[in-house]
Amino acid sequence: MRTREFVRYADVTIEVIVEGQGPAIVLLPSLARDSEDYDAVAEGLAAAGYRALRPQPRGIGESTGPLTGISLHDFARDIAEVIKALGGGKAVIAGHAYGNWIARMTAVDYPALVRGVVVLAAAAKQFPPKLLTAINVAGNPALPKQQRLEALRFAFFAPGNDPSGWLEGWHPHMRESQRAAAAAVKQSDWWSAGVAPLLDLQAESDPFKPPEKRNEMKDEFGDRVTVAIVPGASHALIPEQPAAVVEALVAWVKTLP
Repeated sequence: MRTREFVRYADVTIEVIVEGQGPAIVLLPSLARDSEDYDAVAEGLAAAGYRALRPQPRGIGESTGPLTGISLHDFARDIAEVIKALGGGKAVIAGHAYGNWIARMTAVDYPALVRGVVVLAAAAKQFPPKLLTAINVAGNPALPKQQRLEALRFAFFAPGNDPSGWLEGWHPHMRESQRAAAAAVKQSDWWSAGVAPLLDLQAESDPFKPPEKRNEMKDEFGDRVTVAIVPGASHALIPEQPAAVVEALVAWVKTLP
């Protein structure tokens, strides 16, 4: 059964889509997108015996809170409060693209609440600026459909995968607020994910992490990092190969203490 719960603290309300029972796995969406992207993944995790928690980012759905003058630390607190209220006090956090920055920030700021961090289609430390342009185009409903589809094929979807489903689900009003929150901290503040175990779940055709960057995190953090590759996927990953994502995530979580 899929329900919606609300976690409130101070002047913040976070809407959380809840599914399943068992150890908690928190799923965080990518830039300017919502947690509905994880429908198939959450269903798979629930069927495997986990409690999937999907916080909607501030400004999306019924989640509210300050959107200016904030940083990734504020988004991390949102996730920490969700874990305390609905996750039994400790959870695995899986963040897709931009969401992995929040996941890692949460692990830095609240290590006692985090069993492990899964980075889904995480970008390398440095990537071509033209990919950011493609995100802006893909997520702009005011632009022509064909232009947006070309951007989705270029930056998000592997050859042969249909990108049309991602013409929807964007919240362009959130893009600059979320980027500003990331810019308010140094990359080095969140990059390590504290001391949490890390699953670097990469999409085989992701231009944000080309083959020469496959072991970037493994080389830096050693045995804390497990690298797994999902074929037939690019930066979108979640809608492209949800079953493979669930399989890899569940297999890794079972190795955690």
